[in-house]
Amino acid sequence: MKFFCVLGAVAIAFGGGEMVRAELVDGIDAIVHDGIITFQEVRDTTSLVADQLQRQYAGQPDLLDQKLNEAYKENLDRLVENQLILHEFDTAGYNLPESIIDEALDERIRSQFGDRVTLIKTLQARGETFEQFRREFRENFIIQQMRFKNVSGEVLISPHKIETYYLDHKKDYAVEEQVKLRMIVLNKTAATDPEQTRKLAGEILTKIKEGASFEEMASVYSQGSQRAQGGDWGWVEKSVLRPELANVAFTLKAGDKSEVIDTPEACYLMLVEQKRPAHTRELSEVRDEIEKTLLAQEHDRLQRQWVEKLKKKTFIRTFLEE
Repeated sequence: MKFFCVLGAVAIAFGGGEMVRAELVDGIDAIVHDGIITFQEVRDTTSLVADQLQRQYAGQPDLLDQKLNEAYKENLDRLVENQLILHEFDTAGYNLPESIIDEALDERIRSQFGDRVTLIKTLQARGETFEQFRREFRENFIIQQMRFKNVSGEVLISPHKIETYYLDHKKDYAVEEQVKLRMIVLNKTAATDPEQTRKLAGEILTKIKEGASFEEMASVYSQGSQRAQGGDWGWVEKSVLRPELANVAFTLKAGDKSEVIDTPEACYLMLVEQKRPAHTRELSEVRDEIEKTLLAQEHDRLQRQWVEKLKKKTFIRTFLEE
């Protein structure tokens, strides 16, 4: 008998909606051992990303079809993997007490719905039953625990591997020239006279030149989203700013203030507090980041390796047309 080290409650989200695939209403997309995966199951899991892709590639029908097919295939593969894992759980002698699953389910209900009554009402509105909800939760809980037991064991990334990755990807850690910027934004709207906006910008500039705090002026007058922070944009790269602003900001010296920058939409005043030249981040700055990347890659490799082993000992047939 094989036992689990249980991680705890698992939050699982399910998508809804429809995704049109060929002319079939429903049918079998894959068989895994004696279980089936239907077109509808794959459509349901793909519907959210399908909506996003349809918005993103609305004017590119051929590319949209390609992206939809890729998403559909990716979700079919994931559902096949899930069935493989559930079959392994059922046949390999694992033991996960139902009481543990129920404890995790109760925690999920408390955290997401507050109580079971609210859950039941939510499910009724979706046309689902509590039994369906629990079955889906149970399967996903088992799948996560199986992945953790078979894939997420301790993986050590050596310092040499981190250093090698850094050298091979050094260009990824290049940072552009940056300025630490404060900005006052005075918007031109249909309800305001552009000349009045320019006049106000000039008056604010005069006060600043006479010694008024740029931060205080921004807190009082700026209409930008950083008004509450005294117009503080923090460290920004040239690519972040619109060209007419970037051209001024990156020619100013640290401590310099701009004149009024007049654009069709607004008037701007800028203060460059500090400057930082283009540079490459040191290994010491990115070591933890690289280690997380390498850990994720290794877990992904172990995951694929484990799934391939499961595929070799389980009957699988898919019907997805290429």
